[in-house]
Amino acid sequence: MKLYTKTGDEGQTGLIGGTRVAKNDIRIEAYGTVDELNSFIGLLTTYPMSELDIPFLRSIQNNLFVIGSHLATDTQKVELNKASVLSDDSISKIEAEIDRLDATLPALTAFILPGGSQSGSLAHICRTVTRRVERRLFDLDGAYSVDKQIIVYINRLSDYFFILSRYLTLTSDCEEICWKKQE
Repeated sequence: MKLYTKTGDEGQTGLIGGTRVAKNDIRIEAYGTVDELNSFIGLLTTYPMSELDIPFLRSIQNNLFVIGSHLATDTQKVELNKASVLSDDSISKIEAEIDRLDATLPALTAFILPGGSQSGSLAHICRTVTRRVERRLFDLDGAYSVDKQIIVYINRLSDYFFILSRYLTLTSDCEEICWKKQE
């Protein structure tokens, strides 16, 4: 099988189910932004971190692939594949991981600015791209129904990246950068 098919040369691409849509269709924008987030997470996993954190990040990457395939499926033409459905415990796993990391951190007493450490800064980039995914999902939900579990998962994921950024910065023996009110 060749990597290039030439079927997209005129600005169209195919959804699962065979429907052809413009490459800037909201569905393509939504799962393309999920793919962008997945790539940033891949970069984040190349930074030094705990043996617990990389496998969890890999599980997130796998879930994002599931979400991408879900969003790429034209459910008006074909039934959603079981591999394109998030597991029932995906949200509780993120919540448990947020709680685990949060328990190791000092109480939050100020707004935190991105920075402090390279890995913490990259986790903030993951957080902001996750928020963009969330906005694209709400755009998409205005035209097509989006599974509520996907929306909740993505919302929790941005919280996870915030707490991960704090955790990575502090476990790197770096200091968080707090917002200072201008006078």
